[in-house]
Amino acid sequence: MGNNHGLSIEELQEIKTRGDLLGKLNQRNYPLDRILKTIEYEEQLLRLQTELVKLQRWVIENNRKLAIIFEGRDAAGKGGAIRRFISHLNPRGMRVVALAKPTPIEKGQWYFRRYIKELPNTGEIVFFDRSWYNRAVVEPAMKFCTKKEYQKFLLQAPEFEHMIYEDGVDLIKFWFSISKDEQMVRFESRENNKLKQWKLSPVDKKAQQMWEEFSSYKEEMFVKTHTSYSPWIIVQADDKKVARLESIRYVLSRMDYTGKDNEKTFLDPDPNYVMRYHRQAYRL
Repeated sequence: MGNNHGLSIEELQEIKTRGDLLGKLNQRNYPLDRILKTIEYEEQLLRLQTELVKLQRWVIENNRKLAIIFEGRDAAGKGGAIRRFISHLNPRGMRVVALAKPTPIEKGQWYFRRYIKELPNTGEIVFFDRSWYNRAVVEPAMKFCTKKEYQKFLLQAPEFEHMIYEDGVDLIKFWFSISKDEQMVRFESRENNKLKQWKLSPVDKKAQQMWEEFSSYKEEMFVKTHTSYSPWIIVQADDKKVARLESIRYVLSRMDYTGKDNEKTFLDPDPNYVMRYHRQAYRL
């Protein structure tokens, strides 16, 4: 017997073509546009993940070192994007780095020291779920660092990144950008979902109240740390699925890996969703 929430076994057995499926769903008043959009997303994602497997093989075979930073406001979709990047990669050739707050010993060390040991080895891809840029936005906004420490970071970050660039690390810096309204929607979703409540932190609860202050530090970070060898790439992330697809496309478009010419999907990112930061345009 069928019901209002799904198709019965008998109905599923009657389906032979895509048209049969759409017809059955239409009879039940399912949101076909949403279903077709989800199917298209999954198909595109799988093709892009296939390209990521090729990219990883090339990184390993050519002893490359690739580091990809995911930054952005809380609930911007950084973790979800990383999961789509790594879901089909060989775990022996990649790592995800999501460091906890520094220990008392680490607080007394040079700020970049604990990140240096997390940089990729030859033949490895490292995904940073937040990075040394904690000190550019979250820490100064929440008063977790002193003004002197913050200013020193802004001076040293471009020099640090130039050193690792000269050492052969391919560094990609993403900023996942969401609107204030969308952030609130995602916070409420986390609060109402027991499986996601662990994602809420005291910092999250202040994010909406301190929106403008976070924005000010974010813009200062862009101005001081956007360089020709280590540019900031802005990803419009109000639509999570689009952000995931387009950020993967950007990485693939940047790297000249073996087999790229034989891709079965479009690799150039949509400039409406992924763009290089430009100082003057951003201020306007």
